[in-house]
Amino acid sequence: MQEQMSEMKIIILETSDIHGYIVPYSYEDGRSVDHGLSIISTLIAEQRKDGGEILLIDNGDCLQGSPLAYHQAKVDRSHPNVVIECMNAIRYDAAVPGNHEFNFGRNYLEEEVAASNFPWLSANVISETTGEPLFGTPYRIWEWENGLRLAVLGLTTSYVPNWEQEDHIRGIKFIDPVDAAKRWIPYLRDQERADIVIVSYHGGLERDLLTGEATETLTGENQGYALCHEVPGIDVLLTGHQHRGIAGETVNGVCVVQPGSEGSYLGKVTLHMKRINDQWLVVDKQSELLSSKNTKSDQPILELAEPAENAVAEWLNQSIGSVVGEDMRISNPLQTRLTDHPFMEWINTVQMALSGVMISCAAIFDNHSPGFGRNITMRDIIINYKYPNTLTVLRVSGQDIKDALERSAQYFQLNDLGEIEVSEDFLLPKPQHFNYDMWEGIEYIMDVSRVRGDRIVRLECEGNPILLCREYDVVMNNYRASGGGEYPMFKGKKVIKEIRVDMVELLADYIRCRGVITATLNNNWRVITSSNELE
Repeated sequence: MQEQMSEMKIIILETSDIHGYIVPYSYEDGRSVDHGLSIISTLIAEQRKDGGEILLIDNGDCLQGSPLAYHQAKVDRSHPNVVIECMNAIRYDAAVPGNHEFNFGRNYLEEEVAASNFPWLSANVISETTGEPLFGTPYRIWEWENGLRLAVLGLTTSYVPNWEQEDHIRGIKFIDPVDAAKRWIPYLRDQERADIVIVSYHGGLERDLLTGEATETLTGENQGYALCHEVPGIDVLLTGHQHRGIAGETVNGVCVVQPGSEGSYLGKVTLHMKRINDQWLVVDKQSELLSSKNTKSDQPILELAEPAENAVAEWLNQSIGSVVGEDMRISNPLQTRLTDHPFMEWINTVQMALSGVMISCAAIFDNHSPGFGRNITMRDIIINYKYPNTLTVLRVSGQDIKDALERSAQYFQLNDLGEIEVSEDFLLPKPQHFNYDMWEGIEYIMDVSRVRGDRIVRLECEGNPILLCREYDVVMNNYRASGGGEYPMFKGKKVIKEIRVDMVELLADYIRCRGVITATLNNNWRVITSSNELE
């Protein structure tokens, strides 16, 4: 009997963690940048010029993260969401909800899902009422005339409840993505007769792709490696969440890709298929990253975004107050984390004033936060405070405070020259500057020359040693209060008060009410590299 054979090539294009960045423009200082959805749109169009079978998937976190996204969700809801409009215009085939899709509440997300010309897929985000996938079908099937069938299954990191405000996810259950995949992959293979199964998982890889060694604490936030090893039948794993650039790798035979963030890369997977005796087989699969550098924006996408971008620019440029006293500008992020700084002291002071408690902790979220100049605009607020956090007051023990400070102290290490630098734990697999807290209302010293877990050499409150068995009320953002950032000492502690207003609004209102804020510096804490520096 003569063997029947035919061939086919399929290309999967992936974006992830766009975070509301469309135009190649810095909201901080107006300079041009070389990334954004408008540039990615050009790369997508170039791939489509060659014809062939191409599917375009967004892997999550597209609706939050930029001033534009915040303005659309929280300031002016009178116009359609421009991110969704652009994705519709680019003709996405499907999207997966990321953890940040829930930041503005369930109603907002459901409105944007309804406005999308493509399905949103997640097998493990389910309704507590019905037990069914929240967004309808958890997968999508493509079938071609030659009979080949391809399935894309969506998954979302199940760690969302550890970060998100309870009001935003009420009625939603996040089940383990590995368990969900074990249920749905056999169904797709056996019942849906899928020849190719692609998993688009808004989560990352918690282990080294080659050695399998843990690259981060195994909390369940990033289960990509487990999906590849524990769930048979996956051909391709589209990942995200960690903002890494990953391509050209396979894990247990699964082709893996992750395209960075903010439109820095377009992920591309090329599948070569052959049909032998009526059975389609994947004979080759390769992943690569297409860089956004040296690529022009798609002009129709720029024009589509222009009205919304103009509106957010006008809002960002509004002056809301001024600064007197100490210089609140951040010129050296590392130095700002080594000793008390007027900007961080002010953030903590505001948190204490709004909450009515005497102890506070907060972080600089990244190394791009500029602090404040003498004039303060909305742009300054939202660039320095990029996440839609709220405030929570927890009742914790003195031991909890010490443990939290020891966790923050892990941020530093000494190099071979005895110089202080950021620990690799906070840089890889992605920068985690937001997980280093600075405190107000207590006095403390970190000695980085000591072993981890024993670096807090002074810890006092109002001039007296903090008692490890005593209870203290501390204000912090809701992410940290949930234990986020590997702060388990806070998880499950008694909540004394919640202020469910975004910090951007709280900070802006605080300044507007006063007109002028006075920057102060009390030097209540510092980091040292030798016990000789102790007084």
